[in-house]
Amino acid sequence: MQTQDYQALDRQHHLHPFTDFKSLGEEGTRVITHADGVYIYDSQGNQILDGMAGLWCVNLGYGRQELVDAATEQMQQLPYYNNFFKTTHPPAVKLAAKLSELAPEHINHVFFTGSGSESNDTVLRMVRRYWALKGKPGKQWIISRENGYHGSTVAGMSLGGMAPMHDQGGPCVPGIAHTCQPYWFGEGRDMSQEAFGKQCAQALEDQILALGEDNVAAFIAEPVQGAGGAIIPPDSYWPAVQEVLAKYDILLIADEVICGFGRLGEWFGSNHYGLKPDLMPIAKGLSSGYLPIGAVLVGDRVADTLIEDGGEFFHGFTYSGHPVCAAVALKNLELLESERVVEKVRDDLGPYLAKRWQALAEHPLVGEARSLGLIGALELVANKRTGERFDKALSAGNVCRDFCFENGLVMRSVGDTMVISPPLIITHSEIDELVSKARLALDKTAEALAVTHPMESA
Repeated sequence: MQTQDYQALDRQHHLHPFTDFKSLGEEGTRVITHADGVYIYDSQGNQILDGMAGLWCVNLGYGRQELVDAATEQMQQLPYYNNFFKTTHPPAVKLAAKLSELAPEHINHVFFTGSGSESNDTVLRMVRRYWALKGKPGKQWIISRENGYHGSTVAGMSLGGMAPMHDQGGPCVPGIAHTCQPYWFGEGRDMSQEAFGKQCAQALEDQILALGEDNVAAFIAEPVQGAGGAIIPPDSYWPAVQEVLAKYDILLIADEVICGFGRLGEWFGSNHYGLKPDLMPIAKGLSSGYLPIGAVLVGDRVADTLIEDGGEFFHGFTYSGHPVCAAVALKNLELLESERVVEKVRDDLGPYLAKRWQALAEHPLVGEARSLGLIGALELVANKRTGERFDKALSAGNVCRDFCFENGLVMRSVGDTMVISPPLIITHSEIDELVSKARLALDKTAEALAVTHPMESA
């Protein structure tokens, strides 16, 4: 089959996620046929540096035969069995033990799911069940952040703070409120980062008091907001938030779906920020995206209550702890450990990316360049001196994204914020290539947009 054959079949039968169906049908899809290392290849033979590691998930890169072999061996031995009805199997048992070993010391139990969305559905059920067992059934409200992303199921969408999803997905699950995001460049540049971080924590406390402290069950947030634009909070933010939650005895849910398994240079984002979450939804990098698997890491105070006082927990999925997915995840964790991938991100690759990425801040189109570990963002602005954004009708981010693809780079656009999250096995020379291609895309974007929207440099 040729590219146009795939495109025709795709147009006729395939409804893509997060896509304008009509527009994509008119354009034609890009057909990815194979991948290796940090590169993907399309049906026309183009090599493309995958600056997004798939969807924030291919941490070990493409083409790892060890993961293929782990799946093959497990499929030959036990391709499937469930974990309902008082049964288990070795891959699920071993993976639960390994995750408990890697997690913060107060977390020793795991509930398996099939994805990050399912993990956050589970969190919602688990939190409300916990407080009911504690004799506080009125603690129903869960506070999230504006522009946070926690999946696209009804519960995940409701927990998230993305208005376009709410507009299409309502009515949302009741008992969920949203507070401000710690997005200094977009919402707080009139004050210091330290002051802004504390102001966001104060907004959370104000929300708790408005709802009534006896009614609030939990606060859910990503250590670094991923799909919302790689928003790295000010250093003052998380310490202040933890003080607020402790003051009112409110559970902390750290959504580690993107930040987990080395992305920030630690096994979990919570380690980087010194958090002690009660629940940690995980997925993505757990298997490096090779097979779908997710989980919730459950802190002792929640797990002990569910075990000792809860009776049957009426919740679960057909593929919870799927043996083949679990076997691949185990091998993935083994490789991350034996190759010291997490440490390399912390000590070498993250700092190298930060240095190279920061050089892009000099570009006349860039208002801010920020990174942490192997996640980064560029804020596109029409006026570098004032930080004025482009007219939304120009879709500056999409223009830049398309130039990236044309130049052999996957870089995601979130509005007019450009985001990267490359595989954790990327090399210095590949980071150099990524930055060079990003700069070329910025040059072409500036040239394309200057016709209708002249820019001023500082």
